[in-house]
Amino acid sequence: MKMDAKFIAARKHDLEQRREELLKELSADAVQVSDNDYNAKFVDYGDKEDENAAEVADFEKNLSLEKTLEVSLYNVNKAIKKIEEGNYGLCEKCGQPINPKRLEAFPSATSCMVCKQKSL
Repeated sequence: MKMDAKFIAARKHDLEQRREELLKELSADAVQVSDNDYNAKFVDYGDKEDENAAEVADFEKNLSLEKTLEVSLYNVNKAIKKIEEGNYGLCEKCGQPINPKRLEAFPSATSCMVCKQKSL
């Protein structure tokens, strides 16, 4: 499969949709403190010991989720920027084109499968 303008436009659409999903998820579990930085929300269930334990457990879950979503959002924004700059679909490690099937499945991929497997 060749990466023509139609293919790239479809990936940009996929990335923009994913960005909206990520922003929605982040706003549910975190508070935006700057353009690309969020802080997990700390819920307040009360002052009893079991309520405090639940608060800490939920905060830890929110913190982990927030970090994962932030990284995903960063990668999506980076891929959109590459499309706009005209260098989308090139492996950041070796410079070779990333297989279009990989980009279809994972539009924010930054490396080809050969380089990805080397890094594991």
